[in-house]
Amino acid sequence: MNLDSGLNVDRIIEMAWEDRTTFDAIYYQFNLKEQDVIILMRKNLKPSSFKLWRKRVQGRKTKHKAKRVFELGNFKCSRQRSISNNKISKR
Repeated sequence: MNLDSGLNVDRIIEMAWEDRTTFDAIYYQFNLKEQDVIILMRKNLKPSSFKLWRKRVQGRKTKHKAKRVFELGNFKCSRQRSISNNKISKR
């Protein structure tokens, strides 16, 4: 687990708290497996916050890609508008 800055740690913690961000997305962006994220969270959160987070994500379908019933493409909302030439495109 080699993180080059505190900013990455902050971003990983933020992503880990988000319900819809899978552990696969964290792995894709930071090359950290689920177990590495758990270790990072344990090290950087207060014990009570870590326990709350673990209780929240343990077995949660949205945190584990294999348990999801829906699929997100490129980690982007399907209703998000396309942007081209700094202008929002019309649908």
